[in-house]
Amino acid sequence: MKILIFGRGVIGAIYGWALEKAGHTVDFYVRPGRAAAYGPAITLRLLDARKRITGVPVNETWATRLREDLPADHDYDLIIVSVQHYRFAEAAAFLGPRVGKATVLVFNNFWTDPLVAAAALPASQLAWGFPAAGGGFGADGVLTGSLFNMVTFGTFGTEPTAREVAVRDLFRKSGFALSEQRDFKGWLWVHFATNAGLHAAALRGGTVSGLLAVPGALEDAVRNVRELLPVVTARGVDLGAHARYTLLFRLPPWLGARLFRLVLTLLKPVRLVVESHTNPEELRLTCRDMLDETRRLGISVPRLEAAEVYFPRV
Repeated sequence: MKILIFGRGVIGAIYGWALEKAGHTVDFYVRPGRAAAYGPAITLRLLDARKRITGVPVNETWATRLREDLPADHDYDLIIVSVQHYRFAEAAAFLGPRVGKATVLVFNNFWTDPLVAAAALPASQLAWGFPAAGGGFGADGVLTGSLFNMVTFGTFGTEPTAREVAVRDLFRKSGFALSEQRDFKGWLWVHFATNAGLHAAALRGGTVSGLLAVPGALEDAVRNVRELLPVVTARGVDLGAHARYTLLFRLPPWLGARLFRLVLTLLKPVRLVVESHTNPEELRLTCRDMLDETRRLGISVPRLEAAEVYFPRV
């Protein structure tokens, strides 16, 4: 399959590498002028945890193909979009008239209604998923992170279309296991609220690695998420349908924090994602958007409000 990754971010680069290794052709669309800045290759320092829970080390310089144009008559079969949630509208507006005949895999986080956010894209050509990978580019340009086995796909109460089935098959045949969410909007919002709680605690240390560096940060994170889950309920989501994803945060905070630390201690790929995250802007804007929504709904969130000093409105 011929695949275009929109942008050369962390998620796109990790999955682009994995899909090319599986035999697919992978290109990256980057903004004009970025190709020269990025250079012809990415140095990868990954833990590939698809087959072994402790991860298989990947240390290589991967030659990439970058392009700065995207004509409407291109021949890509699949376009993968994974950008920061606050940049998705811009990406969708650009891609809308340039999708061509391709399927677009929206591989993204959302706090808005995802169907509304993607209105600029042809609905009949969309597939919806969420990655299980993470990390960051260091100052030296090296991408450090982890890739996990499970990829989540979702629908909005309907059966997958033929295009969506084809995308699922692509990932399955490329070495991934699949998870299916019929209430994908609800699942995404639970995930976003979870991130907001974690990020609010992490901001005390400046980055996600603050969850490990700052004493008490993990227990703060558990308490934060507990405080924010009612916001998702107020949006009409049945949390019972997503109970397995909120279990850690429904435990007593001391216990949830201990289990969280145990996971980070025992599973190096998970810890590596936390330690290598390098985008404080994502943390701040996730918390900002969550706090704005709590105020719109009139829901009291004293813990998040107390943390606002770390993500002031710009």
